[in-house]
Amino acid sequence: MKCIILFVCGCACSVFSWGQNLDPIKINEVWLSHIEANAPSATRVPFHKKSKILVFSKATGFDHWVIPHNIEMLKILAKKSGAFEMYIGYDLANFDKKSLKSYDAVILNNSNPNGPNRNLFADLLQQNTTLDAQEIKNKADAYEANLMHYVKKGGGLFILHGAITVQNNSKKFSEMTGGSFDYHPKQQQIHLKEVDKKHPLVQAFNGEGFSHIDEPYFFKNAYADYNFRPLLYMTVADLQGLKRKVVEEIVYVSWIKKYGKGRVFYSAPSHNAQSLENAPFLQFLLDGLQYVVGDLKCDDSPIEKK
Repeated sequence: MKCIILFVCGCACSVFSWGQNLDPIKINEVWLSHIEANAPSATRVPFHKKSKILVFSKATGFDHWVIPHNIEMLKILAKKSGAFEMYIGYDLANFDKKSLKSYDAVILNNSNPNGPNRNLFADLLQQNTTLDAQEIKNKADAYEANLMHYVKKGGGLFILHGAITVQNNSKKFSEMTGGSFDYHPKQQQIHLKEVDKKHPLVQAFNGEGFSHIDEPYFFKNAYADYNFRPLLYMTVADLQGLKRKVVEEIVYVSWIKKYGKGRVFYSAPSHNAQSLENAPFLQFLLDGLQYVVGDLKCDDSPIEKK
C-alpha cells in the first residue's frame, strides 16, 4: 500500500467542509415511503430460505438518533426482498446460547456501550444491582464468548456504524470483527470509493462510489492486521480535522471477513438517516445481509498487507 505522511492543521478546517451535523429526521409516512421506493425490490441472488435475523438495538453509551431509522429501513428491506424476518431485540437475554441458535444472523445496530471500558455486556449487567463487580465481569465474558462461538459455528454478524465499539477493548472480539473504533473527526462530506469495483458486494455503486455527510471513522487493534476483505475506503488527504499525524493514505470503512464457519460484515456508514435515502447504499446493505446469511457467495479472503 502506498504510504504518505500527512499532517492536517486544525486551522485548516473549514465550517463548510466539516462539522456538518445533520438534523434528525422524523420517522413518518413520507420518510418511510421514500425508503420503500428506493429499497431493492428483490435480492441480487436467490435465497435458499427466509432467514431469521436479530436486530439488537440497545445502546448504553452514545445514543445514535439513527437507531430507529435503521430498524424501519431493515424491516423494509426484509419485506420487499422476502428474504428475511427481522426480530428487534433490546434485552441481554438475546445473547444466551439458546436464543442465538434461533437466528441465522445478528445485526448490531449502533449498540454503543459507555466509555472508556466500552463493554456492552458489562453495561447491561450493571443494570442488575444484585451483582458484584466480579460477577459482572464473569457474566460479561460469558456473553462475549456466546456471541463469538455463535459466529464461529456459522452464524452471521452484521455491524452497523458505531456498533464496532460493542466490545471495543477486547482483543479477541476485535480479531473477530476486523477492528476496533479509535476516533473520528467531526462530520463532513466524504466520498467513499470501491476497493475492487468488480467485487459482488460493491456492484450497487456502479463504480462511482458513494458520497454523503458522515463521521470519518478511524480504527485500531485488529484493524492493523488487515485480516479482512475491504469493500469501501476513504482517502485521508480529503479529510479535515484529524487529531494526529496519519501515515496510511487510505482508511477502509467497510469490509467482510470469515470467522470460523461464520461471516462478518461491517459498514461504518452511516451516522445519519439521510444516507439511507440513497438507493445504491440500500442495495449495498441488502447484499451485505445476503452475505452474512450465506446466500451471496464472494471472495472474503484477507487482503495482502503491504
